[in-house]
Amino acid sequence: MAHFTHLNEKGEAQMVDVGEKPMTSRIAEASARVMMSAETLKMIVEGTHKKGDVLAVARIAAIQAAKKTSDLIPLCHPLMLTSIKVDLTPDWDNNAINICTLCKVSGQTGVEMEALCAASVAGLTIYDMCKAIDKGMIVTEIQLETKSGGKSGEWKREV
Repeated sequence: MAHFTHLNEKGEAQMVDVGEKPMTSRIAEASARVMMSAETLKMIVEGTHKKGDVLAVARIAAIQAAKKTSDLIPLCHPLMLTSIKVDLTPDWDNNAINICTLCKVSGQTGVEMEALCAASVAGLTIYDMCKAIDKGMIVTEIQLETKSGGKSGEWKREV
């Protein structure tokens, strides 16, 4: 059984020392989904929400969240991200917005948490902007899709 690197020999939380790890190119992709009513989805896509462009605000929120991950997740290292991409796609068949995020860094630790944080906050921002008209929205399926780089190499979610 693998041990948890964020715990010391006494079982206490610790930030992992990555100082001796080699610098490598690291990429992570994450996704999330916001389920909503057909009317809410239509309003978001048509840009008729009185609060403004929901997707533009969610995209900026996702970028900010990726950059601030180490402030939100206690044992994450601050990273100098080299790229953050956010794709927000309407899914008319399921009355949802599909969120895909991609984060890149050249560093000593991975960017999985940054990609996941970005996807989560994009979903929460959509919820926040639309909650007055659709409290039944569901932010769901927040998950890592792929990661590459570092000692553990490549990983991809099996469908």
